[in-house]
Amino acid sequence: MFYYLLKYVVLGPLLRLMFRPRIEGLEHIPDSGAAIVAGNHLSFSDHFLMPAIIKRRITFLAKAEYFTGPGLRGRLTAAFFHSAGQIPVDRSGKEAGQAAIREGLGVLRKGELLGIYPEGTRSHDGRLYKGKVGVAAMALKAQVPVIPCAMIGTFEAQPPGQKVPNFQRVSVRFGAPLDFSRYAGMENEKAVLRAVTDEIMYAILGLSGQEYVDKYAAVVKAEEAERDAAASRRKFPRMPLS
Repeated sequence: MFYYLLKYVVLGPLLRLMFRPRIEGLEHIPDSGAAIVAGNHLSFSDHFLMPAIIKRRITFLAKAEYFTGPGLRGRLTAAFFHSAGQIPVDRSGKEAGQAAIREGLGVLRKGELLGIYPEGTRSHDGRLYKGKVGVAAMALKAQVPVIPCAMIGTFEAQPPGQKVPNFQRVSVRFGAPLDFSRYAGMENEKAVLRAVTDEIMYAILGLSGQEYVDKYAAVVKAEEAERDAAASRRKFPRMPLS
């Protein structure tokens, strides 16, 4: 009930007012049955803007940190994300990917819509990064279509680190469903999972028009952080102890 209160009374109208979204391809979202909506991820607002414009309820896999904050603020944040249709996924450790797949399959087996960002994290520079194969594993195991989605302008509306979004018009584009039934029974083959994931990312790229980077976003972020740290060490070398 609280999900629909947020969608139609509280958060949805506010997001429509702030972003005045242009919506294309909404007819590609099925009226019933399980499906995956796979999108690019440019802004914190993406979590709420897409659910606000899709008629059906959609459940997103969200990082567990949103649900584990300390104190009253942490509990309120967790309650808000649960109410907004988000389910926590621990992204640390070797089992993180399998945990996400299990949670996603649980949603799909109930005949619901599952929202996922194949990049695994928000883009820190507005580019589109290599997708992780979990989306392909879920699509093949559940035998459901994947609907590509592109958020356009949300990076500028709410750049990384900015808590309050700008009042700025954005666009949301949905593409035709991608059917991977030709790969039935091949969900454990790494080459197939990579091919399916790349096809999904290519469809998102076609909708978004972003620059594509054939690396994982988390890897690029780590590399840039290391370069920045190295540059800082060169600029401010540690003085020898006397």
